[in-house]
Amino acid sequence: MSKTSNPSGTQENKMGTMPVGKLLFQMSIPMIVSMLVLALYNVVDSIFVSQISENALTAVSLAFPIQNLMVSIATGTAVGINALVSRHLGEKDFNKANLVARHGIFLAFCSYVVFMVVMIFITVPFMTVQAGNDEIFSFGVQYLHVISYLGIFMFMQVMLERLVSSTGKTHLTMISQATGAIVNIIFDPILIFGYGPFPEMGVRGAAIATVFGQLVGAGLALFFNLNKNKELNINMKGFRPNSGIIKAIYQIAVPSIILVSVGSVMTFGMNIIFVQLLASSTAAAVFGVYFKLNSLVVMPVLGMNNGMVPIIAFNYGAKNKKRIMDTTRLAVTAACVIMVVGIIVFLTVPDKLLLLFNASENMLAIGVPALKICCLSYVFAGFCIVIGSTMQALGSALYSMINSLCRQLIVLLPAAFILAKVGGLDLVWWAYPIAELASVTLSSIFFAKVYKQKIRPLH
Repeated sequence: MSKTSNPSGTQENKMGTMPVGKLLFQMSIPMIVSMLVLALYNVVDSIFVSQISENALTAVSLAFPIQNLMVSIATGTAVGINALVSRHLGEKDFNKANLVARHGIFLAFCSYVVFMVVMIFITVPFMTVQAGNDEIFSFGVQYLHVISYLGIFMFMQVMLERLVSSTGKTHLTMISQATGAIVNIIFDPILIFGYGPFPEMGVRGAAIATVFGQLVGAGLALFFNLNKNKELNINMKGFRPNSGIIKAIYQIAVPSIILVSVGSVMTFGMNIIFVQLLASSTAAAVFGVYFKLNSLVVMPVLGMNNGMVPIIAFNYGAKNKKRIMDTTRLAVTAACVIMVVGIIVFLTVPDKLLLLFNASENMLAIGVPALKICCLSYVFAGFCIVIGSTMQALGSALYSMINSLCRQLIVLLPAAFILAKVGGLDLVWWAYPIAELASVTLSSIFFAKVYKQKIRPLH
């Protein structure tokens, strides 16, 4: 059957008629599993790196803002693609859905090229301003060169996986993500410490293992799109970029890119506070460990959001108000439960978590109170994450962007700077709960506006 007509009514009926609880569970569980595996391999990556030295762990932590920026560009663009593809499928406009999908692949490649060129010029200055000593600088440059120059696989993996998930086949996305993550975990110790025929490559080996995992994940995602994802046709033969489609994509994607990118700016700023203002590279290492552990709590919520966004976007296209709100309420409830579990773990065994990263006595002294304080922000974080994704799915990503800017740049960084000046490391961590209070307030205000403008008028 032609791709210009409805190839199958199965997915539309599922997204529009299946009970919301069952649908969200079915769509989200594979994504939650894959995101947990993704978070796990990031944690394992740092655990192996920490066995080299604390300086190596610090270097990878300092490199994180750049790594996060890459991911933000890739995932932000994919959010725009995902939302538009799902919306056009909900409207039964299959020609537009195919065109948007092809533009997604094109934009992923263009994003990689631009990012790689920029990294040629900024890698050394970026590490120079942060590194506390020559060894940290050297480790950081090695790591960044590999992940940025070979970043094409990450960009393609993210985009191709989101195309699969946009048609509801999140179980296939789970397979590609999990396989890539497992490959990374297997090759981390082999390449870092030099087992078998492979030489010992240290930090550079950790980066190569990451890229190899992304290559495998991208290959699987491409296979699934070509052979299993019959709702979309991504054949690029005769493709010509369309400025109108690109504009529509980035109207959703740019706020989403900024939304995630501000995390890179915030992390860079916090690293400067730790290394330059407080003169503690160990604190920067603790901060990096917190981010890795934090991902184990947040990634399941983000995975659920990946399953939720196509449902909301589809039903917005189908003008189904009840299903939009039912999905949002259920997702908020589930996110809050996940966050409560995270709080309990961080409050009860923070020392055990830090010892996974070969923590020294000094690192434990700084890290235990830090984890206990930072996790208090989880009280409101689940609500804020889900509401932000809901607004993105409804085409109101600008509100999510403003909220993130306020939380991380206008509130968190200034609060951290002031608290560091006043009370040093003992107080600086309280910037996180303070920022989350601001975020939950703005999230509530903005969602009320979105509901009035876009949801309430629906039937």
